[in-house]
Amino acid sequence: MDRIHKELSEAKSVAISGHIRPDGDCMGSCLGLYNYIQKRYPEVDVDVYLESIPPAFKFMKNSDKIHLDCESDKVYDLFFSLDCGAKDRLGKAAKYLDSAKKSICIDHHVSNDGFADINYIEPDISSTSQYVYELIDTSYVDIPIAECLYVGIVHDTGVFQYDCTSSRTMAVAGELMDKGIDYSRLIDESYYMKYIIQNRVMGYCLLNCELKLDGKVVVAVLPLEVSKKYGAVPSDFEGIVAQLRHTYGIEVAIFAYEFPTGGYKISLRSCNYVDVSKIAMKYDGGGHVKAAGCSVKGDIETILEDILAQVSEQL
Repeated sequence: MDRIHKELSEAKSVAISGHIRPDGDCMGSCLGLYNYIQKRYPEVDVDVYLESIPPAFKFMKNSDKIHLDCESDKVYDLFFSLDCGAKDRLGKAAKYLDSAKKSICIDHHVSNDGFADINYIEPDISSTSQYVYELIDTSYVDIPIAECLYVGIVHDTGVFQYDCTSSRTMAVAGELMDKGIDYSRLIDESYYMKYIIQNRVMGYCLLNCELKLDGKVVVAVLPLEVSKKYGAVPSDFEGIVAQLRHTYGIEVAIFAYEFPTGGYKISLRSCNYVDVSKIAMKYDGGGHVKAAGCSVKGDIETILEDILAQVSEQL
């Protein structure tokens, strides 16, 4: 906390960004820190850069202040990279890290090699949102800040069911609840509730998934033509791989969807034994032991065969 305070108190301008195709933890940690800086350091000029966020997350304070493009050539005193396991995962916002006078990375991906000037990387922590809470002065945390960080924790722990959830995670969540947030509404509206397009895409994936490796792996592939048919975008695919993981008897769930520009985004989840981060890293991806992802080009059947061979070897 002292180091973060020192850097923020000396900075006149700050930029915050997270990984491309932001998920709940990325959005929650970025907006949580943004709102904290605005409250604790009102004299600081702070901007947040993220790709478009789903409507379900727009309740978070100042979500309308997010810069969706990186056209400005502004040079910042301090740049925060949050929930981003590698510099190239920042997308276009990486230019602000390169030009900033100083950079700080706060992350929990095991694949992060520490690309900033100052790095806070803790793979054993549940989420970047929890880590942000651990690093700031919590006496300044109000309801809007608490909502952002709580949502981030909820999404990266699967509502506290994944084994990244620790007793400290629960304690932090409890402290955020004590700030007066409507925690049950936050969970329901941001995690469980789905738009009809999301339900239809999920239905397609569940109807067309296949079991591999004697029932140890479940695989679902979403072709671009199906995404177009339902008018779905990548943010509509949130939760599909998690649902696949809830299949009895499986060890690994694999979900792949096709990009409009070619190639596939592959999400990997494991239950007990397989380290999917090792598999993702072979494709220049990364993540956690039980939750990882990568972007690949090529024939999807060939790629899946290779991934299945790696899963089989670990099993």
